Amino acid sequence: MPELPEVETVRRGLVPVMEGARFRKVEARRPDLRWPLPRDFAKRLERQTVTGLGRRAKYLLADLSSGEVLVMHLGMSGSFRVEQNGAGRTPGAYYHERSKANAHDHIVFHMSSGATVIFNDPRRFGFMKLIPRIALAEDPLMRAIGPEPLGNEFDAALLADACAGKKTSLKAALSDQHVVAGLGNIYVCEALHRARLSPKRRASTIAGRSGAPNERAAALVDGIQAVLRDAIEAGGSSLRDHRRTDGELGLFQHNFRVYDREGAACPRRDGGKIRRIVQGGRSTFYCPVCQR
Repeated sequence: MPELPEVETVRRGLVPVMEGARFRKVEARRPDLRWPLPRDFAKRLERQTVTGLGRRAKYLLADLSSGEVLVMHLGMSGSFRVEQNGAGRTPGAYYHERSKANAHDHIVFHMSSGATVIFNDPRRFGFMKLIPRIALAEDPLMRAIGPEPLGNEFDAALLADACAGKKTSLKAALSDQHVVAGLGNIYVCEALHRARLSPKRRASTIAGRSGAPNERAAALVDGIQAVLRDAIEAGGSSLRDHRRTDGELGLFQHNFRVYDREGAACPRRDGGKIRRIVQGGRSTFYCPVCQR
């Protein structure tokens, strides 16, 4: 599933063609994705202007002139494609060809910017909702989400407080959207390696008895923020289905230190080899030498 850097990459790709533009026409080619589309979905969007396009955790948020917010989630295989002048951009030399299965083009936005924005989702695990802006913070999708890891409020004290007393592993805690927003399997593995912390370590060990952060919490915050910034700069990581809005795949997967590198030498050249274990039904990759 796309994680924070992938969703942020998509947001940045959509801003030039959606932000400040009006929905001229909306095609809902099926009544549902993961869930049924909102009542009168196309009618409520048409003639509305996107006043801002933001992101919260793994959700895209399009503020509308009507006072509603279009909440969009990519799910497992969803992606947006931007077409102008009847054609989309073609991938570069290092990218895989995009599927031509038009049957999976479920939602089509015709924007006043002249662009056509197409939501394609073969597995239909993505979704779209319309929520009044004044009610957004209390919507079940949003109210339990933790702090944004690249936000000003996210620091060692906040993370240590969230993990204080937790008996779960650091890997499980960081994957919990209540603790920190937008992280998933890939970037948790990568952040833990940067922080030199074992994914098996108990989450509570980044806080002292009083709940105050220790050096592990500071290193972990630094690791999380560094890997996210690097991944966003690279355009996200493209595993299987994820694509940027221009049809190209992100490049950060070429910079993984541990993820999906079982048996490879640790990039720190400490003599360790990347090990794979299973935690919570997901693969975890780490170096047993430098991650303690």
